[in-house]
Amino acid sequence: MLIMLLSNFIKEEKVISKEDLKPKMKKLGLKGQRWLKGIHIFLCSLWLGAGISITLLGFTKCYIPDGDMLYAVHECIKIIDYFVIIPASNAVLITGIIFSLLTNWGFFKYKWILVKWLFILGQILIGTCLLGPWQSKAMAVVREHGAQALQNDMYLYNIQMMNYVGLLQFILLVIVVFISVFKPWGKRKKVTNKTSKTESA
Repeated sequence: MLIMLLSNFIKEEKVISKEDLKPKMKKLGLKGQRWLKGIHIFLCSLWLGAGISITLLGFTKCYIPDGDMLYAVHECIKIIDYFVIIPASNAVLITGIIFSLLTNWGFFKYKWILVKWLFILGQILIGTCLLGPWQSKAMAVVREHGAQALQNDMYLYNIQMMNYVGLLQFILLVIVVFISVFKPWGKRKKVTNKTSKTESA
């Protein structure tokens, strides 16, 4: 009987010690979460508005006969990209990380949060690795050839890819917004299994 009591006591101690060893970060209160959520939504709105502006400007390039106007459109796209999209997208990423760390949502608990992370990181990488270089090459052609750039195959390829990929980015960003609103798919299986095990223990 004494041995059974001791074994039960040791098991309980092991469970407690495992929980105690886990680092517990202080979570945000309700007011802090509201402020952070408001900032996050504001930054997403900036990113979304700038994205549709660049997309619309991109589709007007082929209808501009004047070289100076064409270069001005590219300059506007560059300014919106450098001073709105890049800061806003990075700030969305940072506030998202803070939200996952300092609230109970976490990074990988829910499928919809995981999908959001994949979409946002993918969009930032696409903008950095594809859209940025295409924009720089297109501007260089317009700077050198003016309106004649519209007859240049490399320029036409660059602006076509910018238009289509930019439109895809905008659509993905809209999808991310609606995923945040509806929160579909629920928890991941591994997380639900872990929670059920801890509850049964």
